[in-house]
Amino acid sequence: MRHYQYRTKGTCSTLIDLDLEGNIVHNVVFTGGCNGNLKAIPILVEGMSVDEIEGKLKDVKCGFRDTSCAGQLAIAVRKAYEKEMARA
Repeated sequence: MRHYQYRTKGTCSTLIDLDLEGNIVHNVVFTGGCNGNLKAIPILVEGMSVDEIEGKLKDVKCGFRDTSCAGQLAIAVRKAYEKEMARA
């Protein structure tokens, strides 16, 4: 299992930490953002695959923004997975 960090863009949260085991996501933690939502999202995505998270969250928008914390998580897990595959 490897640990990854992603600096978000365009959201109230500023950083996403996560662990990746193959293509399975664990231990998601957001820094900043809406406290309740960002406690719930990690619970909901725990143990999901990169593809599942990306498929469900990539197009989620927050108000007038082009993205959201959930959308940024979809980007974060994909980038982490690509780094993981480059190491293999």
